[in-house]
Amino acid sequence: MSLKEQAAENQRNDFTLGVDIGGTKVAAGLVDARGTILFQTRAAMPAQEDAAAGFAAVERAINSVFEKHPEAHASLAGIGICAPGPLDPIRGVVLNPPNLPCWRNFPLAAKVQRAFHVGAKVDNDANAAALAEAVWGAGADFRNVLYATLGTGIGTGIIFDRRIYHGRTGSAAEGGHVSIDYNGPRCGCGKRGCIEALCSGPAIARRARARLAESNTPSRMRELAGGSLERLTAENVAEAFHAGDALAREALEATADLLAVWLGNLIDLLEPDIIVFGGGVAQLMSEFFPRMQTELPKWSINARCCEIPLLLAKYGSDAGIAGAAALCRQ
Repeated sequence: MSLKEQAAENQRNDFTLGVDIGGTKVAAGLVDARGTILFQTRAAMPAQEDAAAGFAAVERAINSVFEKHPEAHASLAGIGICAPGPLDPIRGVVLNPPNLPCWRNFPLAAKVQRAFHVGAKVDNDANAAALAEAVWGAGADFRNVLYATLGTGIGTGIIFDRRIYHGRTGSAAEGGHVSIDYNGPRCGCGKRGCIEALCSGPAIARRARARLAESNTPSRMRELAGGSLERLTAENVAEAFHAGDALAREALEATADLLAVWLGNLIDLLEPDIIVFGGGVAQLMSEFFPRMQTELPKWSINARCCEIPLLLAKYGSDAGIAGAAALCRQ
C-alpha cells in the first residue's frame, strides 16, 4: 500500500517528518501516526562551515524524503527537528551548541517553515527522544516518563501527561549535569561530580583503565586496548564483560551503583511512573538494572521506589527521527 493509499484509508494516519541533526550528519525520516518510521535518509552536516551551509544540509535531507515520497507532503502534519542544545524550543532557535558551531542564535524552525510551507518545531535531542518513548515507545502505557540517554554524554527528558516539561525558559531536564559528588571529577560543563562525568561511555572507560592500572589480574581489556590503556573504550569494556572478564564487571558494577545514587535523587524529586533508558551505553547497562533496583532503597526515601520499572527504549539509534516527529504530535 502506498503512502497516499494509507492516508486515504485512515484520515488520522497523516505523516510527520522527523529530522535529527548532529555534529556530523542530518538524518530525516517519514513517520506515521503510530510512530512507524516508513523511510529515512541522511546527509553530511558541515558543522564547521557557515550557517547557510548547515541549513542547506537540512534542506537536502528533507528534500530526499520528498523526492522518494512526493505524495507525503500533502498529508504532512509538520516537520519536527531535534538538535543538540542549548536551544530555545519555544522560539525554535538554536542558540550556541558546541557540536554545531555553524549556528549561533539561528532561527531554525522559522527557516524550515519558510522553505517547506509547513509548521516546524525544534527541541533538544533528549527531550524529543523522551517524547517518542512516551507516545509510541516503552513508556506508552504510562502518564509520567523519565527518559535517560546514556552514551558519550548523559541527557534526560521529562514527560508529564505526554508533554515535555521545558521549565521556565526551555532549559529544564539537564539531568546529566546533576552532581552526586561535589568533590568528583570535573565535568565538561564545569561542575564537579555530574553523573555525565561519572557514568557516560568515556567515564566507564576511565574507570576500567584505573582498575587495570591498580591490578595485576589478567584481563581481556588489556588485549582489546592493544597494549595501551589510553586506547581502551567503553565498547572494549563491554566486549570484555560479555567474555566473562572480572575487572570489566567490577567497573560496570561501580557504574551501576553510581547510577542508582543518581536515580534515587531523581525519583525523590519526580517519582515518575517509569524510567526509560536509551543511547549507545543503555543496552550494556540494562544487564545491571536488577542491581540498580536493589541499590535504590539506599538512595531514595520513597518506600515504593522499587516499583518503578527500568526499561530499555524502543527506538534505539532511530530515537532522533522518531523523537523529532513526535514533536508535531503534542
